[in-house]
Amino acid sequence: MKSSFRAPSNIALVKYWGKYGVQLPSNPSISFTLDACATETSLELQDSPGISVALDGVDTPSFVPKVAQFVERIAERHPWITRYGLRVETHNTFPHSSGIASSASGMSALALCVVDLAVRLGHELPDPRQEASVLARLGSGSACRSVYGGLVVWGETPSVAGSSQEFGLRYPGEVHEVFRTYRDTVALVDVGQKAVSSTAGHQLMEAHPFRTQRFAQAHDHLAALKPILAAGDLDAFIELVELEALTLHGLMMSSRPSYILMRPHTLQIIEAIRTFRRESGVPISFTLDAGANVHILYPDSHEQTALAFVKEQVKPWCKDGRTIADRVGQGPVSLQ
Repeated sequence: MKSSFRAPSNIALVKYWGKYGVQLPSNPSISFTLDACATETSLELQDSPGISVALDGVDTPSFVPKVAQFVERIAERHPWITRYGLRVETHNTFPHSSGIASSASGMSALALCVVDLAVRLGHELPDPRQEASVLARLGSGSACRSVYGGLVVWGETPSVAGSSQEFGLRYPGEVHEVFRTYRDTVALVDVGQKAVSSTAGHQLMEAHPFRTQRFAQAHDHLAALKPILAAGDLDAFIELVELEALTLHGLMMSSRPSYILMRPHTLQIIEAIRTFRRESGVPISFTLDAGANVHILYPDSHEQTALAFVKEQVKPWCKDGRTIADRVGQGPVSLQ
């Protein structure tokens, strides 16, 4: 038996930074699910034991331990999977080493394949998509948000009914049309391996001097986003989202040991965005993941102006002038 899914990456607006237990978040987060940046994965059940992984058709043994850990973590919920050998074939639609985290898209695609196979084997699952989110979380925390499209919340918080530590939830609040078609152009500043991994960064939050304040801030920011998303308040959205991005990197710089993932060109792009927004009135903004690259966010109605700005003022600061044009997407699709 074989199952195949295409699952997208996502970009957090309120950031998840810090975890406990087995991939449980120390604070809630909310993200835009993307569209173009995605992983296509197939999972085949085999009679012979063992796990093999192919990336772009080439066997990649270095990926096997990650899949093996995932299988070990989900075996309590899905013991049937241990009776089979597993063949995983995967492909990213975005360039390798592009600085876009593939763990969210890759683990969500793999989790969706597992759930699909479980259902086809006759295992009853009350909510297969929610189950896929639980499993994806066990592979990569932020992957639990990629099993849904649009805006997705992960982490229990009073302002979002139904929110959970265990799985992502499609944001249940009112969303203005402007945020349903938002655009994200990714400026690729640094395409190499990060000096400090996200896993290590999460661990450093355990003893961070500002952890209590940060976790409270994330709850407050999610609550503050509710009226912003409902009203389509772009000015308030920009202020909050940019603050979240800079807070994330401020936490890195104030941890012990401290570290910096932004690069000089990251700051050049941020300054260019803020100057252009101030001078043109175009509601263009930025967010950052746990790396040097800049996600440039703007409404669909300003696409042409924003892309012209990116071409003229952002690409010169990018590695080999590389950017990726993306947008808010509808979530995973089956490739069967």
